Amino acid sequence: MSAKRAPMAPPELPGFTYVDLLGSGGFADVYLYEQQLPKRRVAVKVLLTERMSSGSVEEFTAEANVMAMLSTHPAIVTIYQAGVAGDGRPYLVMEYCPRPNLQVRYRREAFSIAESLRVGVQVAAAVETAHRAGVLHRDIKPANILVTEYNRPALTDFGIASTTSAAAESAGLSIPWSPPESFADVPRSDPRSDVWALGATVYTLLAGRSPFELPGQRNGAAELIHRIETQPLPALGRADVPASLQRVIERAMAKNPPDRHESALAFARALQTVQIELSHSVTPIDILDDQLPEDVEADEDDGLTRVRGVVSISPETAPAAGATRPSATTAPSAGSPPAFGTTVDAETVLRAAPTRPAFDQADIDETVRRGGSGPALPDETVLRPPAAPAVLAPGPFETAAAPPAETETDAAPRRPRTALWIGLGAAALVVVAVIIGVSLPGMLSGTGPAATEPTATSRPQDPIAAVVPPVVGVAGAPADGGVRFTWTNPDPQDGDFYIVELVDLADSTPAVETVETTEIIVPAAAAGQTCVDVTLVRANGTQQQDPEKTRGCAP
Repeated sequence: MSAKRAPMAPPELPGFTYVDLLGSGGFADVYLYEQQLPKRRVAVKVLLTERMSSGSVEEFTAEANVMAMLSTHPAIVTIYQAGVAGDGRPYLVMEYCPRPNLQVRYRREAFSIAESLRVGVQVAAAVETAHRAGVLHRDIKPANILVTEYNRPALTDFGIASTTSAAAESAGLSIPWSPPESFADVPRSDPRSDVWALGATVYTLLAGRSPFELPGQRNGAAELIHRIETQPLPALGRADVPASLQRVIERAMAKNPPDRHESALAFARALQTVQIELSHSVTPIDILDDQLPEDVEADEDDGLTRVRGVVSISPETAPAAGATRPSATTAPSAGSPPAFGTTVDAETVLRAAPTRPAFDQADIDETVRRGGSGPALPDETVLRPPAAPAVLAPGPFETAAAPPAETETDAAPRRPRTALWIGLGAAALVVVAVIIGVSLPGMLSGTGPAATEPTATSRPQDPIAAVVPPVVGVAGAPADGGVRFTWTNPDPQDGDFYIVELVDLADSTPAVETVETTEIIVPAAAAGQTCVDVTLVRANGTQQQDPEKTRGCAP
């Protein structure tokens, strides 16, 4: 760990109360605020004073507009508002994502195949949505994929985004996840450059390191650029990774852009194919497209791609993607599903409504419509008329009452009375036989019928027991080699460990360490306080849900 610059003081924002520092980068600081109305926690990104040139302010404004245009997507961080603080610094108010970002997680341990595929499909859908709005992201990497409270990935940091017409700048790119064309004498970017970064991100989650980072060797900028431009993609080295997934990533990261998947959508569908091969749940592809009519809901619950319309996306350049609905020549005919393996652009097929089955006359004959003025009953309940009293032989002063005549509308076909009595007699014999078979052995042996064991019911689970409490008492003091931080685990369990992260970072690559004890020594900050965040993680991977309460600082 190395000391980084001290963050600037948080600005005073009307309607917001400062809570804590979330992180610092080369261009901005990010703070946790509490918004008063509506009351919620938000992340506020504030541009640094020394970065407030005319160009940087324009980029910051462009980021606000791009994120506002796209942030309704479920895999893009939501932006609530933007403005200029009283001290002149521009700021963005964004959705607060409290869980560790994907970079923090993959440095702790590699992702499972199932989660890597799910995240890859969801983020690729967000990137495809941006491309259809005419926007390139140009900085897709694990650190820019946050995780919401509902454990969904959320793409952020559109600070160096550009239009899909092409970008000619390589400044600000993250080298380990950038394609070869970014380092050419005349740098260029297009949608397939983002496809490379998507493949590199999925590779990183699976491998636990960036694609061209070689353990035990020099991994500086020059070495990484040379490998990206000249060397083949190293194998993932995981026995559980199928060859098909390795091929999908290799194609996405082909040196020559035309050899890659033609779009982020094509890359997402390739990952879906691997999910099907592995019998995993297939992650839907959510795409926002402004070319759908407002009165058309192009969505199907069982579809693999869900295309929805948006209210307004009107970038300066024309969208790169065309219509997503199938043409008359490619759409399947009505009533005939597409062949397996065939992809329809819109992925939404209007199916004909099922026809009502014809009723057989015999079914109608067996149905008796009974009248009555009683309350409506459920379908499974049949209201029967009260049974007529038995007719006895007439006495000296009685006459046999004739049953009421049945009308044509509610009379059922009459069955022979002899057959009825034969059926009742047979049923009575069966009941007597069952009673004798059950009770007679017990009577002969002197024991009664065996008691029926009650059905075992599962005990209710206590959800509170699954909550991981935050560590408490994070405190630091000067020590040899830097600052010693200690803390207390309020509920220690076997296998607990801790993620420790420096707070004041100068770039988006945080310094993170994992320890199993409740103390650590970090280098002292060059200026200002030295602060760390500590997160408690159980052996099963669950972690505390209140990371903002685990900070400790030392002067």
